[in-house]
Amino acid sequence: MALLRAELPPGCRLLAVSKGQPAERIREAVAAGQRSFGESRLQEAVAKQAELAELEPLDWHFIGRLQANKARGVVRHFGTIHSLDSLALARRLARLAAEEQRQPAVLFQVKFRPDPAKTGFEPAELREHWLELAGLAPLRPVGLMTLPPLGLTAEERGGLFAECAALATELGLPERSMGMSGDWPEAAAAGSTWVRIGSGLFGPRPALSP
Repeated sequence: MALLRAELPPGCRLLAVSKGQPAERIREAVAAGQRSFGESRLQEAVAKQAELAELEPLDWHFIGRLQANKARGVVRHFGTIHSLDSLALARRLARLAAEEQRQPAVLFQVKFRPDPAKTGFEPAELREHWLELAGLAPLRPVGLMTLPPLGLTAEERGGLFAECAALATELGLPERSMGMSGDWPEAAAAGSTWVRIGSGLFGPRPALSP
């Protein structure tokens, strides 16, 4: 873990994707100096947060697809949300955050290539609604997140990540959540500020009990 952090360029931080990992593996990562963790299943994450409550406050990021019926719980338990993928969801999160008296940092998920397997704003759609999205207090818009389609070459992924970084700069957003275990070097080279690494840190997720 320390070796990977050392390989990241200045300004690019490691988000340890701990979904599917037991709390003890997170505890080991904390002992090694890691503080930021990514989860995508609300119930699993809340249980681990409770189990690790005696540790100094950790930096929890929600990185999975956000279902409307889980939105309140995500607002309550995560300081940063990487997967805000629609105007309707943004409006809902803003209302819930106000009710919960929370101010989560949010990153907007953007699709730069057609991909039926993924959700997100089209770049033109994000620009069209930007004034409203940027003003949805108490949400704190901080960046963009993207997931490239499967099957792209390293060069194609690098080009996509560069487009994401350019759009974030255009909108005045400092954060770019780009890159996972298989493509983080291209993302980091294109200006990622968060790389989301799971198997590259923890190895394969443990098999579920029958």
